Amino acid sequence: MGHKILIIDDSATMRQMINIILKGAGHEVVQASEGSEGLAALDNSFDLVITDYNMPNMNGAEVIRRIRGGSAHPAVPVLMVTTESEDAKKQEGKEAGATGWVTKPFQKEQLLGVIDKVLSRTEF
Repeated sequence: MGHKILIIDDSATMRQMINIILKGAGHEVVQASEGSEGLAALDNSFDLVITDYNMPNMNGAEVIRRIRGGSAHPAVPVLMVTTESEDAKKQEGKEAGATGWVTKPFQKEQLLGVIDKVLSRTEF
């Protein structure tokens, strides 16, 4: 059974690539091109949010803080998918409430594996 997943990334190419991977795995996907658009989409219920770290206006850590602090769905798992690999950035994401982290570039199997792990933790 597929899950409903929100992708927040300012790169149309990256959103489309993740979209293709997720739809191919049977998931329903909604896309947002920046943080405030993604937060507005959270009026709907999602099983997972995937966000980039580096975006204009609001970075991924701020998106996560806003999800955790004031959205209608503060417990939704959030996966950070980003080019950032610095420990300080990972720590910031973790402190903001990220459920997992995938560094770009990634393999399809790697992304789907992390998504499966993240989603399986929330279904018990």
